[in-house]
Amino acid sequence: MAEFSVWNNETVLSPPGFTSSSSDSKTFLISLRRHTVNMKASGTLKEYSVIGRKLPSELVPNPQLYKMRIFAPDVVTAKSRFWYFLSKLKKMKKASGEIVSITQVTERKPNVIKNFGIWLRYDSRSGTHNMYREYRDLTVSGAVTQCYRDMGSRHRARAHSVQIMRVERVASNKCRRPAIVQYHNSKIKFPFLPHSKRKNMKMDRITPKIPMIPTY
Repeated sequence: MAEFSVWNNETVLSPPGFTSSSSDSKTFLISLRRHTVNMKASGTLKEYSVIGRKLPSELVPNPQLYKMRIFAPDVVTAKSRFWYFLSKLKKMKKASGEIVSITQVTERKPNVIKNFGIWLRYDSRSGTHNMYREYRDLTVSGAVTQCYRDMGSRHRARAHSVQIMRVERVASNKCRRPAIVQYHNSKIKFPFLPHSKRKNMKMDRITPKIPMIPTY
């Protein structure tokens, strides 16, 4: 039977046969943190449509399906995030469920610039916060990738603590953020920086002349 041990006000479930001394509890907690795998938003994120359900049984031969829109760098991370969110919403986990299908969603018009609104929730050092952000990008995945980079730089938010709740395309007249609204001006102008011709560096190079040594 497992037992609970407390170290630094943190409750940890110890494995069977594990003593509750402070040194053993500290060692177990450190090993538990080492094996905790967090999401890393490396590269450009991709959008996945994941459908899962509980394993069929005699009582429930056709379980209810659950579909989620997941943004992750690869398929493995998308499956992991799916079970992470589903375990918080429903009484279900990976051991008692299965993935029915997982497909990558592509952008219909990847060559047209769009405005995207992102509703998210993230955990900081002081608590949990809700936030709305706007970005301009060609694809939904690109806008979400910008969001993860922006949250990491401005708010020091780790990728695993950011939860994307909703992503929608926003019309130009509905945008609220000044950084996005400034691009909707039809008379917008950008400064033209004159390109100066680069000086030829070979003209200033001094090559010492080595006297030829006779070989006879």
